[in-house]
Amino acid sequence: MKKPIYYTCQNQSCGTRWESTEVVVVNEGQGPLFRCPICGARNALAAREEDGVTVYRQRRTTGS
Repeated sequence: MKKPIYYTCQNQSCGTRWESTEVVVVNEGQGPLFRCPICGARNALAAREEDGVTVYRQRRTTGS
């Protein structure tokens, strides 16, 4: 059994954790991302192929 993949909203005031089945991955022109269902923040993802299946991993953003 595969381990579930979790994503965390990168909005500092939100930070909610989501399982991959709870979010919708879209491409709004800047690569794959998911919008947090609570606050609507964009959260960048990186896509890669594993055994013919697209797998998304969260890209961490760095604060300035």
